[in-house]
Amino acid sequence: MIYSTFEQFSIIRLITVHPFGNMDLSFTNSALYILIGVIIIIALHNIQGKLKPTRWQSVLEIIYENIGNVVKENIGTEGSKYFPFVLTIFLLIATMNIVGIVPYTFTPTAHIIVALGMSLSIWIGCTIMGLIIHRSDFFAMFMPAGTPIAMAPLIVPIELISYCTKAITLGVRLAANITAGHLLFAILAGFTWKMLISASYLTILSAIPFLIVVAITILEMAVALIQAYVFSLLLSIYINDTIHLH
Repeated sequence: MIYSTFEQFSIIRLITVHPFGNMDLSFTNSALYILIGVIIIIALHNIQGKLKPTRWQSVLEIIYENIGNVVKENIGTEGSKYFPFVLTIFLLIATMNIVGIVPYTFTPTAHIIVALGMSLSIWIGCTIMGLIIHRSDFFAMFMPAGTPIAMAPLIVPIELISYCTKAITLGVRLAANITAGHLLFAILAGFTWKMLISASYLTILSAIPFLIVVAITILEMAVALIQAYVFSLLLSIYINDTIHLH
């Protein structure tokens, strides 16, 4: 039983491993649900397409088409080779978000370390890709074309800070939205349960917050998909900026 609203965000060691002194390589509930997300994605990728699509195949085709459009609109024709990566990121985040809505489960994306780790990894990957593609010309993105050289001491630090914040904002946005939704859901669910078990007229009135909880559950599922979509959209934009030095 969860006794605290914040207990759902607790990291629990399932398998404790300390191979070198204080180094902690324990398998936690966060790692477990990330693994579950990966397994679900592999299972989805292995679904065999049929001429008459099943419901699951129809859903996957809709996702495939929408993410494909996002990549095409933001990266262009060159985006086809990045499409599998963007699609996988979308499915992973969406899966972890939706699984985390189930009571007594865990949502890794609600933890800033997981979301920030994903965004930082993407930022590092885009930076390395930019250096490989453009080499020294990559640094030209910190000095927009046509800018007077006298403005360089002011413009370059601003552009550099703006570029580095991408490593933070992408993950913070995801974690903040998922955490806020889960907190609201937990608070209302606890309030509804207390009203339901009370031996008074409050039991009847508990129908009101119960309906609100149902509505929030539906809203949470929408938010789970929207946040995965926004993450994929911004990822596509960052890849485009890296390729074309915007």
